[in-house]
Amino acid sequence: MPTTITIEPPRQPDVLELMRLADEYALSLYPPEAYHKLDVAELEQPGVTLFVARDEGLAGIVALVDNGDGSAEVKRMFVAENHRGRGVAGALLGRLAEAAAAASVSVIRLETGWEQPDAIALYLKHGYVHIPNFGKYVGDESSVCMEKRLG
Repeated sequence: MPTTITIEPPRQPDVLELMRLADEYALSLYPPEAYHKLDVAELEQPGVTLFVARDEGLAGIVALVDNGDGSAEVKRMFVAENHRGRGVAGALLGRLAEAAAAASVSVIRLETGWEQPDAIALYLKHGYVHIPNFGKYVGDESSVCMEKRLG
């Protein structure tokens, strides 16, 4: 079954479970103060779009937060363990970039952590470059910030 990526609400049992697994994973790598997630209520706010990848089940999620100033931020990127290595993360990033460009976003930024070299490699492969820590990530030694310029 091919993977489909659609915009969906976050308050669904399978999506909530995947976010719980993402939280568990991140908190196994970083202290709570260094984990900068969006909770469900924040994912439901205007300007936030949740992309959900599905095939025979829930494969992965990623959120785009439009800052309203021509920039946006990637949040909540996570692929289910049994779907890794199948191109799901790259497909999610591609769909997110298409939506950002359609919304006149010129730069997408993100934060990940040094303990996630596979994530860093994925973002580099998809055109993101390292930048100085921005916003709430300034001063967080575990944070790695990146951006991708569109168009």
